[in-house]
Amino acid sequence: MKYALKRILQFMLTMVIVSFLAFLAFDLISGDAATALLGTEATEEALAALREEMGLTRPLPVRYGEWLLGFFTGNLGVSYIYHQSVSELIAPKIAVTLLLSFVSFLLIVLISIPLGLSAAKRSGGILEASSSAFNQLCMAVPPFFTGMLLSYVFGIMLKWFMPGNFPDLHTDFGGAMKHIFFAAIAIAIPRIAMTVRMLKSTIQSEMRKDYVRTAISRGNDRSAVLRVHVLKNSLVPVISFLAQTMAEIVAGGIVVEQVFSIPGLGRMLVSSISNRDYPVVQAIIVILALWVVLSGTLADLVNQRIDPRLRLGGDR
Repeated sequence: MKYALKRILQFMLTMVIVSFLAFLAFDLISGDAATALLGTEATEEALAALREEMGLTRPLPVRYGEWLLGFFTGNLGVSYIYHQSVSELIAPKIAVTLLLSFVSFLLIVLISIPLGLSAAKRSGGILEASSSAFNQLCMAVPPFFTGMLLSYVFGIMLKWFMPGNFPDLHTDFGGAMKHIFFAAIAIAIPRIAMTVRMLKSTIQSEMRKDYVRTAISRGNDRSAVLRVHVLKNSLVPVISFLAQTMAEIVAGGIVVEQVFSIPGLGRMLVSSISNRDYPVVQAIIVILALWVVLSGTLADLVNQRIDPRLRLGGDR
């Protein structure tokens, strides 16, 4: 109960600080939503009238307080640009981004853990040196560049999907999943490389401990000890890293969504920032903050399940 309350307070504090900083940043940047809507050639009278209509003439604390009250009552406001409820506007974008994030994370987990186990068993030799060099290359290549290569090879050359033409998720789920799958690959590749490297390091460190040497000396199979005991103990720091990865996937997907023309939160955030569409930006920022807190909470719960010492330490 105390842990849940702590996480709720952490989310609320994070949301308040991040959203206020966003309000402050937009207030300091030259130009505003009225200028973005009417253009720099609009008359001062027209700009003043629109600013009054949009409530931009009121002090920053007042505008922020009204938005904060609306957020806690379920009212995210109305988009300046689209003249539509923010909740209705971003709901389909959230679904697309969550699907992209889920597929990316699933690829990371399913590929990196077996590869990490395999890499930990190898010590020295040309094969390990080659795999380490390839791992470094995967970490160095940015996702947007990988995304462009995947779009060219599988989209333009092989025509497995149509780049720049994202189908509707409800009417053509299979076609949409093709875009999402290749975008997820672009996001996942560097994270897979990082996870493999970290898991390999933690497993090899764990293998040098006394309990492992004792278990092997008693005749237990080395691979069985690795799978049953070493992997379980090695996963605690890796799960924390994967939680951080889960939080960063959304941020990393912003550019990849642009490459694959995926209509998710990333594209909406970029366009809303350009148009000074404050209500939409604020809502997306809070969603991202919530995603980060939930990722950390999930990682803590899984780690406590794996390692009972963490539960005992939290109870004291």
